[in-house]
Amino acid sequence: MKFLVIQQKRVGDVLTSTIICNNLKKKYPNATIDFMGYTNCVDVLIGNPNIDNVIVLSHKVRKNYFSLFKFIFEIRAKKYDVVIDVYNKLETNLITLFSGANTKIAYHKWYTTLFYTHNLKRIDNTMDTNYGFAIENRLLLLEPLNLDKSTIDPFPKLFVSPKENEDTISLFEQHKIDKNKKIIMISLLGSEQSKTYPLEYMAKVVEYVASHKDVTILFNYFESQIEDAKKIYNSCSKSTQEKIRFDLLGSDLRSFVAIMNNCDIIIGNDGGAINMAKALNKPSFTIFSPFIEKKNWATFEDGSKNISVHLNDYKPDLIKNVHHDEIKKNASSLYQQFTPELFKDRIEFFMDQNL
Repeated sequence: MKFLVIQQKRVGDVLTSTIICNNLKKKYPNATIDFMGYTNCVDVLIGNPNIDNVIVLSHKVRKNYFSLFKFIFEIRAKKYDVVIDVYNKLETNLITLFSGANTKIAYHKWYTTLFYTHNLKRIDNTMDTNYGFAIENRLLLLEPLNLDKSTIDPFPKLFVSPKENEDTISLFEQHKIDKNKKIIMISLLGSEQSKTYPLEYMAKVVEYVASHKDVTILFNYFESQIEDAKKIYNSCSKSTQEKIRFDLLGSDLRSFVAIMNNCDIIIGNDGGAINMAKALNKPSFTIFSPFIEKKNWATFEDGSKNISVHLNDYKPDLIKNVHHDEIKKNASSLYQQFTPELFKDRIEFFMDQNL
């Protein structure tokens, strides 16, 4: 048996979709399971024993019709039996259609019966969820394959090599991190402004975290975000700054994964860093943007190990019956209503539970 799982987009999406591969390999240990994604997400697939080959669909190929069709026929030559298209956009519609696979699975859209043999309607997000709808809907794509539900593992996983761990321990020693103190990662900034908690508010969150004695704080941010990261750092009190190792930063995605693997908890903006921390089985406290549907991405929420907060939890009237696009348009002003004082007690509870 040969399987192809397709998931383009961001790190969180890709990492979440690896649960499809994990469960397929459990059911079909001798099968070949390939994963197709964008270049920027390959690092979260490294070391996963349930993925045999990673196929990169580059931006250059996607934007050139000749290159795309050449790529499509290269996929066809691999002779997959089953294609599971989690992304379900035009380019992957075509890849799946011409793959030659007998079983082609995707989410239902009005036109998808042209491309797929199984078109599954996403779970109604008004229902209760044990795992978060981002997880539930991916598990839904396995239903046509009749896997034993009692054996399903819903948890994404990241894999860190001994060498990566050793390098991180050496890095911690260089930055004089006390092994006897708890290490807290702060997901400082979102992937875009509309997903970034206001800088002055995040500085207060860092202060709350630093108020716990015997902690060391690491910041997660991209090099391109360093000016905003400095603004938050400079807004912190001197005593808090002394607990922050501002310059201890992963040089790439793999080094971040290894650093996170040696931290105790993560707190901050929703995004790839939070999803990677959860895949490393680290407790997480997530601050969601007002326009993000919390039920989708508040995965494995249990009120203790994984906790999240959203404007809707505290001031639901501000976004009640307001269209998603309008909420996103006004994310900045809505964020201003979402002050850290509202959930200070939740952060303190989370830290008490997990440190």
